[in-house]
Amino acid sequence: MNHEEWTAAQSETTVTVDGHELSVAYYEGGPDDGSDADTLVFLHGVPTWSYLWRRIAPAFEDDYRVIAPDLVGYGNSDRRDGFDRSIRAQEAMLGALLDDLGETAVTLVAHDIGGGAALRFAASAPDRVNRLVASNVVCYDSWPVEFISGLGLPETAELDDEELEGKLDFAFAEGTYGEADPEFVAGMKAPWLRADGKRALARAAVATNTNHTTEIDYGAVDADVLCLWGGDDVLQPLEYGERLAEDLGGRVVELDEAYHWVVEDRPEGYREALAAFLAETGGSGGES
Repeated sequence: MNHEEWTAAQSETTVTVDGHELSVAYYEGGPDDGSDADTLVFLHGVPTWSYLWRRIAPAFEDDYRVIAPDLVGYGNSDRRDGFDRSIRAQEAMLGALLDDLGETAVTLVAHDIGGGAALRFAASAPDRVNRLVASNVVCYDSWPVEFISGLGLPETAELDDEELEGKLDFAFAEGTYGEADPEFVAGMKAPWLRADGKRALARAAVATNTNHTTEIDYGAVDADVLCLWGGDDVLQPLEYGERLAEDLGGRVVELDEAYHWVVEDRPEGYREALAAFLAETGGSGGES
């Protein structure tokens, strides 16, 4: 599925975050038999959007309700000025979205700052998170990284189109392990190449705030936890996944030959490890 097909498949709803009514675009799939399937919610990070999960989320639609939102400020969700894009705000968006979709307790599968939001939500509402899969997530004091901080400078909004595309190619085309899939690179770049893209990217980058993960009460997380990690990531090193697993009572599965974009570098291995974890924990989970 290319990024245009993914966009066409998305639904949209409106949630309230910090008093702002914000539109949220999300991909959704699930069994056609009307069964009461468990729900998997896939959360992306910066500077991606839900299309990051193109090779993962659809593979689970036969057995689970699958929801993959664009974080506010990203992808096809609301990107106008005047609201917070931090992971604190993304946590609030997640709770409001789950309320809107009638979900009381779910499994969260998260990457990068989506993982920061997932950890905050799992700590503040432990009864609503049965299982948590953390993949190269931001946590503790592991972030922000220099590349993202640089995108938050005012100059980002002033870049010409060629300069912006060069920075995005660096992140995606050169950031994958081996030769990048052109469809992945084009899909990741597409939202930022729109007319409001430079400003939206700068707003997303400047909203990164390490305090929002250092203040988490990690001991409050009560979920079955898997740290499914790209082992060659220099942005969010494996040692943070190991620390998370130890603190949260989970375990680590390391996928080698994978940088930060682990779901793109090792999609088959990722699907297999995720499926095994879901099978092992079974039912609603939450018995950590």
